[in-house]
Amino acid sequence: MSEVPALSVKQLTVNYDKVPVLWDINFSIPAGNIVGVIGPNGAGKSTLLKAILQMIDPLSGKVEFFGLPFKKARKKIAYVPQRSSIDWDFPITAIEVVMMGLYARLGLFSWISAKEKKQALDALELVGMTSFANRQISQLSGGQQQRIFIARALLQDADIYFMDEPFAGVDISTEQSIMQLLRQLKAKGKTLFIVHHDLNTVKSYFDWVIMLNTSLVACGPVGEVCTDKALNEAYGKGSFVLDEAVRLSLRRSSGLK
Repeated sequence: MSEVPALSVKQLTVNYDKVPVLWDINFSIPAGNIVGVIGPNGAGKSTLLKAILQMIDPLSGKVEFFGLPFKKARKKIAYVPQRSSIDWDFPITAIEVVMMGLYARLGLFSWISAKEKKQALDALELVGMTSFANRQISQLSGGQQQRIFIARALLQDADIYFMDEPFAGVDISTEQSIMQLLRQLKAKGKTLFIVHHDLNTVKSYFDWVIMLNTSLVACGPVGEVCTDKALNEAYGKGSFVLDEAVRLSLRRSSGLK
């Protein structure tokens, strides 16, 4: 008997003002993979994450996490939103943001013990932000802010992580540091879904890819999915730029010549 998928999505459709944003999306993802969610602007990538996590109501569809509905799987799930969706002027420190990762486990009004604060500091250390623990989040750079929210997700010790553009607005050094953390999570058996834009890093970053353009263009192992045909269908012929060495590597890994 095959293992239960980490995530199963069936017939998911989302409308905004009667206009379809996602249409009849179906896929399943095995556990223990880093999954890239890719597609052109307006393809529905962020909407897919929000619908999966019940942040918006779909018109139809069924979503399961390890065979469970969202309500029963909630504690297994962590989410890192887009930076642009966060009020960075809210008066809160970095350590306070990270400790929010405990609320799903402890409850919103639970007392945070010294042991749990130490866990939050350990999460900050993992993302290289210990020295910024007591700094207001408005005083942090874009890359530092992103690291703080990843530390919060790490503290949740989830089984599935959803990250909406975690590399937006960060430098290449920070991006590589974040990827190293994500690979460490994968090594622990975690499953990660990453909304991503840079096609040149898809092959080196992800095991599986979900390729969207309102409908599902393709889903599967990266070498099988990122073909010229699928990329042209998603982005439009000639409308994307993909490094030739990366393109060749993708084609070879999928058995193409």
